[in-house]
Amino acid sequence: MDFQLSDEQRHLQEAARRFARAELPELAREMEAKDMPLPSEMLRRYAEMGFLGVNLPAEYGGLGLGHLEALLVLEQFAMISPAVAWPIFESATGPVRTVERFASDELKAAILPEVIQGRKIVAVSMSEPSAGTALTDLTTTARIDGGEIVLNGQKRWCSGGGHSDVYIVYCRFDGESGAKGIGAVLVEKERAGVSFGRPEELMGFRGIPSADIFLDDVRVPIGNMIVPKGGFSQLMTAFSLERCGNATMGLGIAAAALEDSVAYAQERQQFGKPIVEFQAIQIKLAEMAMKVEAARLLIYRAAVNASQGLPSIFESSVAKCFSNEMVRKVTADGMQVMGGYGYSKEYPMEQRVRDSFAWGIAGGTTDVQKTNIAATLVGRRFNQRR
Repeated sequence: MDFQLSDEQRHLQEAARRFARAELPELAREMEAKDMPLPSEMLRRYAEMGFLGVNLPAEYGGLGLGHLEALLVLEQFAMISPAVAWPIFESATGPVRTVERFASDELKAAILPEVIQGRKIVAVSMSEPSAGTALTDLTTTARIDGGEIVLNGQKRWCSGGGHSDVYIVYCRFDGESGAKGIGAVLVEKERAGVSFGRPEELMGFRGIPSADIFLDDVRVPIGNMIVPKGGFSQLMTAFSLERCGNATMGLGIAAAALEDSVAYAQERQQFGKPIVEFQAIQIKLAEMAMKVEAARLLIYRAAVNASQGLPSIFESSVAKCFSNEMVRKVTADGMQVMGGYGYSKEYPMEQRVRDSFAWGIAGGTTDVQKTNIAATLVGRRFNQRR
């Protein structure tokens, strides 16, 4: 068991850190203020640096590295803001991985190089007005008509909705009930019958577009099938890596809050000395650091144990749940350390507090993660419907 990063990993981490801190802070503040997505020219810069294909196969233009390497990069970008980190999250741990893992060779060849080169963004479209945590209640329909798949329905809480180029749509085939009827289909934004609702106005997540998606007799080639009906459990296995990405986004926010708090505590003077000289501040900083380090180790464990495969449900759920709860506490403590300055929009701490709450909701709530953990401990799933 080795807790040290390799030279290659350290160099990659440092390259991501230098790029993010030199190029992104001002842009991140603009994205937050205007609630605008990452500009396409910056997305192409990400691609040129290799940040969009860290753990994607070299045959498609990726770096072909492991999940840990991807999370090392993601953390550095998330320390600036989740909005500037979002394209890396989607490519390294999100829906792009579903394409890489389950799609046909033809579909992989059509999508993965476009993502890695910064020409396309892929989003996942799962939730519906009446199907969130209870995802097997989804009602978006799919039927095969000759060489095409016809989709109808409404999707909600799609991060990237209206902005992303391609959507992985979870749908129900042939009206078959329960999980056994669910599959996933790739739908391009420009398809006839695809439309979007008004952009959501959220507490945080500014710069990450979100909107309902409406599918009205949308026809796509049958080759756009990613997972056929009956593959719901396959789709859920891909979420183990997404959970690690979610946890890393929270980790990056918390690590930045800690960094800012440590710097502020050494600069801010009260009663004639820096506030870091007061034991109350020392204890708060120490507790923040303990939480950040514990979250980082849990995330790294899940990623390293998975190697090139998918993390276990137990390890990824533990990492996500701990990180989700940790980032809310650490950012709140950071605001308290900074006092009125932490509450002011002139400083990034108040944004970090707002952004921190999203991760325990997105990608499976903290309560759901705890039921996953308990199910693993007792060796069986719990039926929430009885």
